[in-house]
Amino acid sequence: MSLITSRSNARVKQIRALRQRKERDATGLCLIEGVRHVSEAAEAGVTLEAIAYVPDQLTSPFALSFIAQQAARGVPCLPLTAEVFESIADKDSPQGMLAIARQRKASLAEMSPAGADLVVALVAPQDPGNVGSILRTIDAVGAGALMLLDASVDPYHPTCVRASMGALFWHPVAMAAFDEFVAWARRHGYRIVGTSARGAVDYRQADYTRPLVLLMGSEREGLSEAQKAICHQLARMPMQGRVSSLNLSVATGVMLYAALAAQSDTTTS
Repeated sequence: MSLITSRSNARVKQIRALRQRKERDATGLCLIEGVRHVSEAAEAGVTLEAIAYVPDQLTSPFALSFIAQQAARGVPCLPLTAEVFESIADKDSPQGMLAIARQRKASLAEMSPAGADLVVALVAPQDPGNVGSILRTIDAVGAGALMLLDASVDPYHPTCVRASMGALFWHPVAMAAFDEFVAWARRHGYRIVGTSARGAVDYRQADYTRPLVLLMGSEREGLSEAQKAICHQLARMPMQGRVSSLNLSVATGVMLYAALAAQSDTTTS
């Protein structure tokens, strides 16, 4: 395929439009940037609709081989000038390759303790970077899935995709109303551990018996009284300094590793 030199090219316009949530929602597509992230998505079985790349910037044998493999499979591979690529890529660190990919939609009905005995549920998360970082930690501890409850954040926002470091493609992410989540958790017998500054138990002594959901409140409001009421236990994280709370992704990471440690203790005892 000949080198694309115009920012007005139809495929370039399509890619640029996918930086907006409205277009992602309408098409079911998303953008994945970087050689590592694109190849990780392909390995996970994500459908790649097209790949855009800068020939002069892709010099590694792996990147060149990947482009050749995808082209042989019928994936349109679009060579762009560096200037055109910069018009569609992340402004801070364009990496010379991005892909248009088909989003994967998960539902509560597809999830059960058999496939996900440790789940993170976030109430109304706002920051796509936090959601991506939490997915990365979910992958690190071997948890099963992520639920976005009453969510306003888009898990396929480019920032979330990038922050997940590929974990988004390997772990199901379901979006649901809070009431739907409660019915699902009760039906499958999940224990729900929430977090609160006034929790009755230190997070290190909480009961992390599985199947387990770690319920994390919104960045601004935490868990409401109604949301706390459905938890089997509320855990608190002691604050030794002047700050009153942790960043959502940090707090979730602390809880996930506490749950992992509890499972290790059970296994070895």
